[in-house]
Amino acid sequence: MCPILEARSMNKKVILAEDNELHILKDVNLDIENGEFVSVMGPSGSGKSTLLYNASGMDRISSGSVRFKNQEIGTMKEEDLAKLRLKHMGFIFQDINLLKNLSVIDNVMFPALIEKGTDKEAVHQKAKKLLEITGIEKLADNQITQASGGQLQRVGICRALINDPDIIFGDEPTGALDSKSTEEIMSLLSDINKKGTTIMLVTHDAKVAAKTERVLFMVDGNIVAQKKMQKHDAEHDDIKEREESIMKWLVENGF
Repeated sequence: MCPILEARSMNKKVILAEDNELHILKDVNLDIENGEFVSVMGPSGSGKSTLLYNASGMDRISSGSVRFKNQEIGTMKEEDLAKLRLKHMGFIFQDINLLKNLSVIDNVMFPALIEKGTDKEAVHQKAKKLLEITGIEKLADNQITQASGGQLQRVGICRALINDPDIIFGDEPTGALDSKSTEEIMSLLSDINKKGTTIMLVTHDAKVAAKTERVLFMVDGNIVAQKKMQKHDAEHDDIKEREESIMKWLVENGF
């Protein structure tokens, strides 16, 4: 069976000025299996976020190949790529990127209302259900300025889930949260993953990576090591032991 996401010899170069080129991703090979929960770690400037954005088609690779659900997206027309992302991918960002002029529930509904002919009432009911699942249903009609950082990240997760994506990409989704909110968000993402949604996220936090089942380590634009673990079981796993194992592995790889 083909991976849900497959990259081969993926390169990303940025022209800074004449005769000055920044090579951010360097011949990256990557496979993400359907249903996996994968985290990406590495030093600042190693290319973690660039990997996420190029693997998801939010940015264009310079050369190589990226296939999602066996479709080549690296050369896909922008309109077709936008439709594919909308239907099959969800995105969670550290900065959340919610629309300030919309209420909480309208922000959640927005990606599902883009296509013409959408049943707005069905979308509204689905959004309400997602808000209930994430424990923020009482905020539905609030403006986003009336919610905490942890609550807003839940709104972002609901928005990412509104179109039933096959994969969720997260760029430091807990980076701006306190430890309690981080724990709650990671537990929520673990539950989502256990229901079959593939998740790939960038993090600098070993506690976050400890909740995933595979950790990729990037240095200077390439994946130089990976650590495979069992899928996290909150009832039976010693999360501290998993975290310490990751920290030891990072040190062994020069982090």
